[in-house]
Amino acid sequence: MKLSEEAIGQIKFNEQGLVPAIVQDAENGQVLMMAWMNADSIRDTVRTGKTHFWSRSRKKYWMKGESSGHVQEVVSLHVDCDGDTLLVRARQTGAACHEGYRSCFFRAAGADGAWMATEQRLADPNEIYKKK
Repeated sequence: MKLSEEAIGQIKFNEQGLVPAIVQDAENGQVLMMAWMNADSIRDTVRTGKTHFWSRSRKKYWMKGESSGHVQEVVSLHVDCDGDTLLVRARQTGAACHEGYRSCFFRAAGADGAWMATEQRLADPNEIYKKK
């Protein structure tokens, strides 16, 4: 996969220099997560073939799977018609969600109006991240 500096320059980043990136399972289309990318994380994603992001809450640059081992192997990178959102199609290893689920979108509105889990947890986050 290649992406020129000119193409990166055409992306409409927000005031913080970030663009939302939706990560989708390349094989079944499931939306796995949404995270923020800056120009450097886009470059590293293209260069390594693994997803890299900027965490607004932790104010930290990170590679998906750096602590969990649950990496995303990039199949393709797309930009929307407005140039302000990215779609990353990837092969997910393990859980995409930091709570141990395959997708961060593991809850749906239930008949009673409450959020309910729609998939099984794959891993215990305390084991994944070795929280102390």
